[in-house]
Amino acid sequence: MRLTPGNVQHLVCAKKFSENSMRINSVDYSADGLTMITSSDDDSIFIYSMQTGTRTRNVNSKKYGVDLIRFSHNTSNAIHCSTKVDDTIRYLSLHDNKYIRYFPGHTKKVMCLSMNPADDTFLSGSLDKTIRLWDLRSQNCQGLMQVNGKAIAAFDPEGLIFAAGINNEQVKLYDLRSFDKGPFTTFKLEAERFCEWTGMTFSPCGKYIMINTNGTVIRLIDAFSGNLKVTFEGHRNDQQESLEASFSPDSQFVFCGSSDRCIYAWCTETGKRVATFETEHDNHLRIVSWNPKHFMVASACTKLCFWIPSDEVIEN
Repeated sequence: MRLTPGNVQHLVCAKKFSENSMRINSVDYSADGLTMITSSDDDSIFIYSMQTGTRTRNVNSKKYGVDLIRFSHNTSNAIHCSTKVDDTIRYLSLHDNKYIRYFPGHTKKVMCLSMNPADDTFLSGSLDKTIRLWDLRSQNCQGLMQVNGKAIAAFDPEGLIFAAGINNEQVKLYDLRSFDKGPFTTFKLEAERFCEWTGMTFSPCGKYIMINTNGTVIRLIDAFSGNLKVTFEGHRNDQQESLEASFSPDSQFVFCGSSDRCIYAWCTETGKRVATFETEHDNHLRIVSWNPKHFMVASACTKLCFWIPSDEVIEN
């Protein structure tokens, strides 16, 4: 189904899940959009079928905790960072709940994990002021970048380049094949005065880089020129959390949660708000995540909700 401002305005909450006792801290989808995985501050990992809209299994990481869970290139395995013991990244077999490999190196909290869509490499950025490049097949770090400040990073949709966000004001682009030579482009943005950068995402079309913050703004820059295209605002972030906004699969819309427990939707090209959805979430709505292949959105606090087009839109 083609996405338009008209049908995007008619999303409805079709399923609600209340199994988590603490907040859901990350949501990820398989590349085909058929499976979703969540991690929570209660140390649980839940897996959902997008075809049936049901939870299919759960595993736990009681010893190490779990955050920033990401599928590898199949739904049998996932990587995640730790919330207990240390800041090691862990590679988990979801089939038997056993760890395949550990990736030690970071000495402070890991703020971002980005899986390469094209191969077995992944990126991590940490409060220890480093960005590390890894390969699932080796516990040894494949590349290390020292940065001046908190670091966030993300791969582009082709997996050929990655962006690093440095100190809330610089975006550096690296070629994965020659990252040791330094960035091939650096974009200097106006330094944030009232918030910090907390995450970044390339649009599915590859034309834009979205910068999430712990404030009430979301920045969108041109991935080729570095120019600020639009700023998404109007939502609330009373507790200065790291809100996770999300692109629609066609890059046409951006969705984000808010302290008022609503979902806000904007047009990517203009920055104009196209919809606001009231939800039944009990708490600050930190995560809103589009399915990469289908007309479906997930929203998460302690509860998890699946949003799909209304019957009226489907019939038309």
